[in-house]
Amino acid sequence: MFAPRGSVRTVNGSADGEHRPRRILRGAGLTLVFVAALATGAVTESWGGVTDSDASPVSPRPLGAGAERHPGEDGDGAHDAEELVSRSGDRWSAAYTAREYEGLRRALDGEYVGVGVSVRRVAAGRVEVARVQPGSPAEEAGLRAGDRLLTVDGTEVADRPVTDIVALLRGGPPGEGSPPGSRVVLGLDRDGRSWREELSRARLTMETVTVSPAGPGVTRIRIDSFTKGSGDAVRRAADRLPPDEGVLLDLRGNSGGLVAEATAAASAFLDGGLVATYGDGGAQRALYAEPGGNTESPLVVLVDGGTMSAAELLAGALQDRGRAVVVGNRTFGKGSVQVPREQPDGSVAELTVGQYTTPAGRTVEREGITPDLEVRPGDSALDEARTVLSGLGPRP
Repeated sequence: MFAPRGSVRTVNGSADGEHRPRRILRGAGLTLVFVAALATGAVTESWGGVTDSDASPVSPRPLGAGAERHPGEDGDGAHDAEELVSRSGDRWSAAYTAREYEGLRRALDGEYVGVGVSVRRVAAGRVEVARVQPGSPAEEAGLRAGDRLLTVDGTEVADRPVTDIVALLRGGPPGEGSPPGSRVVLGLDRDGRSWREELSRARLTMETVTVSPAGPGVTRIRIDSFTKGSGDAVRRAADRLPPDEGVLLDLRGNSGGLVAEATAAASAFLDGGLVATYGDGGAQRALYAEPGGNTESPLVVLVDGGTMSAAELLAGALQDRGRAVVVGNRTFGKGSVQVPREQPDGSVAELTVGQYTTPAGRTVEREGITPDLEVRPGDSALDEARTVLSGLGPRP
């Protein structure tokens, strides 16, 4: 059984669904959201943010947020997902093999198979390790941030697209990566000393929420995507804030994720109430925050054109409820809901059944979320957000 989801897809590095080919997009959701990654020269191990490298993708999916569908209950005569999708005419439709969808399910649970390195592109095509995940094969082998990555299994990575580097690290394209225990040889350089390191891929857990100081009396909570446990991590961070501490909730480049987790994140800053509504066929459904969130700390939400789907839902809810000031640039505008349908051959088709709206009734699809304060090109979004935060003061 599957639950509906809202998802964001890109094809060939483009997020413009209007200009993609009308062929069947098997696994298109598994190539998901490289816009922010390509813009910064880095890519996350969750395939959805801006710093890591070799995990399965994360895609928006509101688990438990609607009626589950059994295969064939709608009377579809299709024998596989591609046939059903080809007949749909659905802009956001996608077809997955059983293996691809299993990889997506694991990603939504916050799991991936990799070696635990984060890579970033620097000057002149150079690729280096940005971060090593604690407890990962990379850490056990002694890799460090700043190490230069030269090759993956003998293939030079300089000047290659970040999507290619990800595929090399994982041992295959999205949804088709190598299993835990498979080996990969990295060519590395540190301070002019070059060496090769053979690592064994392992099943690891994504870290999608990071908390860090952002100036005196300011805490930055960054959410790269919404996987299982992200909402609880945000709530723990909000509950531990010192009195009068301001919060920058950074959703820039967030490609979405589990809508249930985005709702839980909203609960961290609301005392119950409506978060969003969405259509499910002929029915309207609602998502509500849990009571008891932090409603006192001044809050600014940072967004940009890479803020998508479930992240737009969260930003819109906090803005409409008067809980936060939204700073940045207009968000992507992906607010539709897809229902996965398993086919007799085990493949899975996703078709749109409705659209999300904010508590004030605004439609996210194509419209996006317009910030309260637009950041002009060349200006620092973080600086603007800190300025706004300084003027908010503690909430009464």
